[in-house]
Amino acid sequence: MIFQQFGPSMSDIAYSRIAVRRADGVATVTIENPPVNVLDAALMGELRHFLLSVGEDDAIKVVVFESANPDFFIAHVDMALIDDPHAFDAIARDVPAGLNVFQALGELVRNLPQITIAKLAGIARGGGAEFVAACDMAFGAIGRAGLGQVEALMGIVPSGGAMQYLSTRMSRGRLLEVILGAGLFGAEEAAAYGWINRALPGNELDAFVGELARNIASLPDGVARAAKRVVPPADLMDGFAREEAEWGKLFANPAAERLIRGGLAQGAQTPDGEKRLEVILREIEAADAKPR
Repeated sequence: MIFQQFGPSMSDIAYSRIAVRRADGVATVTIENPPVNVLDAALMGELRHFLLSVGEDDAIKVVVFESANPDFFIAHVDMALIDDPHAFDAIARDVPAGLNVFQALGELVRNLPQITIAKLAGIARGGGAEFVAACDMAFGAIGRAGLGQVEALMGIVPSGGAMQYLSTRMSRGRLLEVILGAGLFGAEEAAAYGWINRALPGNELDAFVGELARNIASLPDGVARAAKRVVPPADLMDGFAREEAEWGKLFANPAAERLIRGGLAQGAQTPDGEKRLEVILREIEAADAKPR
């Protein structure tokens, strides 16, 4: 089992980018990495530490992930990493062979013995959307939640499992639309495509997810874990290797650096810029494509 390759169990530490509360067999993880919850090395390290710890906790039956920021779940991987390519080296030393650090984070989520639920009230793009897709279930708030794989607008393809995870949830045509159309999907669209379980009115999301989590946690011991064993996650290792290889070739192209740096210069990773990130990246590409 992949989960067992990640290392020994660890108790929770004093986290600064996530908060964990436990009650009635449910662990709720609240993400708070201002200003927009980018997935940087510090946030990934805390999420990874928690996942390794909770995987060995038999008292926890369900894990719910949410955000303290009403506008953003996890914005995406930190674009500023283009200037710090070794930021994840310490984490990379501890992930299983055949996975990059972003794929390894998703696989930790996907292979937890507990049921995992993403409660999506804001935007999740790129690595944030991949994190949502790695969860067993996801629910989104109508008019507030958004999912997008924006990587194509940066001249690359996703490299954290998006194409592998979504291939188990939607048709090939819809998957290619998600990746190459690079649009932001609202909760109702995402539910129609199978990206999330269902879309709910924003004022009902907390109560619905809370009741579902408590109901699952109150089942007789062993039932939820047995269900995950009976419906095992697909073996996606070959796909992960293809994903990493294609991402590496595209990331080496000058277009990727130009688009990522341009996005940062135009407001990416700020609250206002993130609300229109696709527009920003398309405008950069359009401007660069004009004859000079």
